[in-house]
Amino acid sequence: MTVDLFSRSWTALRTTVAGLSDADFAQPSGCAGWLVQDLVCHLVIDAQDVLITLVTPADTEPTHDAVTYWTVSQTPPTGYDPLDALIVRLAAAYEHPELLKFHLDDVGSAAGRAAELADPALRVSTQEMVLTAGDYLSAYVLEWTLHHLDLVAHLTDVTGPPPDALARTRAMLEQIAGASFPASFSDADALLIGTGRRTPTAAETAELGDLAARLPFVLG
Repeated sequence: MTVDLFSRSWTALRTTVAGLSDADFAQPSGCAGWLVQDLVCHLVIDAQDVLITLVTPADTEPTHDAVTYWTVSQTPPTGYDPLDALIVRLAAAYEHPELLKFHLDDVGSAAGRAAELADPALRVSTQEMVLTAGDYLSAYVLEWTLHHLDLVAHLTDVTGPPPDALARTRAMLEQIAGASFPASFSDADALLIGTGRRTPTAAETAELGDLAARLPFVLG
């Protein structure tokens, strides 16, 4: 199930990128300081990370799972962090959206195949953490889903994340928060509000109750 959802969410995200027009790449994304082209460049780096991690086995017991993989802060990114700024420069170096699309399809397809071949029980190492490959791939369902929402944030008539990926990501965010978002919130709204991608309305803030004071949960 973990690999299936990883594959569906990753395939949906890459398919959406493949269908974008050149003009779409110059639109803002849901990530502060990044255009769509910058976000797509970041996805290339993400795909490389998946490939690297799945071939970096560990001999020790897992130290983290799909939820504890994430670090949490309440400080939203500004886009001025040196690594964020580096992504902007890398994206600009591609010069044409088709080159970015090609690179994402090339590396992204390889990452997808590696995930399908991975033993979910295999222990892997990344960022001084040890996880099972299954938990690592499950953590990336959250990554793909949030960035899919970022991708379509300012684009009309562009398909968003699959419903099961939204539901799973909401469940992980609620585990991280140690609280549930109101049942009246759609999965997408719970994620956008919960991670600081959208400011809640006055009515939504009232529904959130005590949880409102703890927002946002900025994941990194």
